[in-house]
Amino acid sequence: MSYSVRRLIPALILVASFPLSASDIRPFESDGCSAFPDGTLQQQELWLSCCQAHDLAYWRGGTYSEREAADLELQACVASVGEPEIAALMLAGVRVGGTPYLPTQFRWGYGWPYPRGYKALSPEELKQIEAVENAR
Repeated sequence: MSYSVRRLIPALILVASFPLSASDIRPFESDGCSAFPDGTLQQQELWLSCCQAHDLAYWRGGTYSEREAADLELQACVASVGEPEIAALMLAGVRVGGTPYLPTQFRWGYGWPYPRGYKALSPEELKQIEAVENAR
């Protein structure tokens, strides 16, 4: 086997491992505020609902601008419960840690198989999301 063919085989295996068509979205799961507390010591679930809404947006995935909007909504929600400093800290955390390019369980688009990246949701994918959301 020639040197160029041996170099090509690993590349072909890698390309073949990527999905060629739309895949099914997994059922929605939220871990609350991931590695961050869900609230204060006195009110332990103070901003939990903010994180759950943010998780739903991250589960769905979509474009870069949709991620930015979801992160800003998280910040606004946490600030609205009287914690603007915590909100700023959380915004910094999700901007760094929520990239879709790492295979984490809290990445942007975590409901879809990895890797997805930033990509507008197709009509078929929106129907899948709606079906999962209606089943909750």
